[in-house]
Amino acid sequence: MLGNVTPPQPKQASRVEKLAIIMRGLPGSGKSRWVDEFIAGQTLDVAMNIRRKGYFSTDSLFYQGDEYRFDVKRLAEFHQGNLTGFIHALSVSQPVVICDNTNIAYWEFMAYEAAAKALGYQVRIVLIGEPQDSAHQLVCAQRNNHGVPLAQIQRMAKQFDEC
Repeated sequence: MLGNVTPPQPKQASRVEKLAIIMRGLPGSGKSRWVDEFIAGQTLDVAMNIRRKGYFSTDSLFYQGDEYRFDVKRLAEFHQGNLTGFIHALSVSQPVVICDNTNIAYWEFMAYEAAAKALGYQVRIVLIGEPQDSAHQLVCAQRNNHGVPLAQIQRMAKQFDEC
């Protein structure tokens, strides 16, 4: 179950140009899975380019080797680093740039959206699942990779902004 989104595009011979994708959804909703499927649907050169130069996830900055080590004291620093990398990728005209964060509230992704639009990118905001749905919240709590408990997911869902 990936929610209310269009499935990834099939492989195409032509290159995608100036597309910024901003993921939204609770932890465990399937955001990263959707991104993986989207990338897998691209040609090999496009997919490799996205993985190397166009994919930005604050969570990825918390990995030390293969181990995820969340540190709330570094959250603001890592979010800023993620945004900086995203904007840099836009500024050097990476064809596809992806922000894979929860982006629950509008203020959390508005800088990503504004930068992409200012640099001439088509912006696609992809919401995975229904954050306000209690059954969806429970599924997210059960399957998220970072041990985010149901109570925290419910608090995040209450902060969700419709856009």
